[in-house]
Amino acid sequence: MASLATLAELKSSLWTRDEFARRIALARQPEEERAPRPGLLQLLGEAEVLAEVVNRPRRKIAIERAKHPRTIMVLPGFMTHPLRMRFMARQLERAGHTAKRWGLGFNLGPSEENLASLEERLLNLSERAGEPVVLLGWSLGGIFARELAKRQPDAVAKVITMGSPFSGDPRANNVWRAYQFVTGHSVDDPPIDTDLGEKPPVETIALWSPRDGMIAPRAACGTAEERDRAVALRCTHIGFSYSEEAISAVLEELDRD
Repeated sequence: MASLATLAELKSSLWTRDEFARRIALARQPEEERAPRPGLLQLLGEAEVLAEVVNRPRRKIAIERAKHPRTIMVLPGFMTHPLRMRFMARQLERAGHTAKRWGLGFNLGPSEENLASLEERLLNLSERAGEPVVLLGWSLGGIFARELAKRQPDAVAKVITMGSPFSGDPRANNVWRAYQFVTGHSVDDPPIDTDLGEKPPVETIALWSPRDGMIAPRAACGTAEERDRAVALRCTHIGFSYSEEAISAVLEELDRD
């Protein structure tokens, strides 16, 4: 199965003078009008992940058994590896679910090739499970999840996004410049044919937080036409991957019929 470029491959593709200059220009691209995005206080709040690194070995989360055990494909956020979501996946498995990685390593942005690989992975997981799969995507991973559900709705039971910027201005976040530098394309001109705000033809739940220091809350919440349900949490953006509140919210959504 094809995989996303490794960080080493990314580095080798960047360190040519022309390509590096092009990506720097993308990262410095001016805005005609500044999009609303989280302020400095919310951004600094993301540093609480440092305390999580220390406290996690001693932290115990009460988990109830699932009413309907499901197979879940877990899709990581931008510039993160599936290992970053391992804690979340382990809690889901404690409840009786089966958590599967997306199979593409680091999330370095979309392309038709990696979406095709994900479609193949999704169809394989659905066939092996004998039923549609739940797609759980954090941040950019949630964008992938929504696109997969649009392409293969019969293989998807539902989509759960966590802090995913699918609505409104694609620059309504604090990472769009880094995104453009890493991916090599403008955030409003992705290399796939899509309408990010279009709701997938399956149940779609958006978890969002007013404390998110990366993504504007409205961008992750969306409108009534863009998702079926929005659930407000109080975690940080990074906290979607490990907070007890986020884990409980995901488990509750998994138990909904």
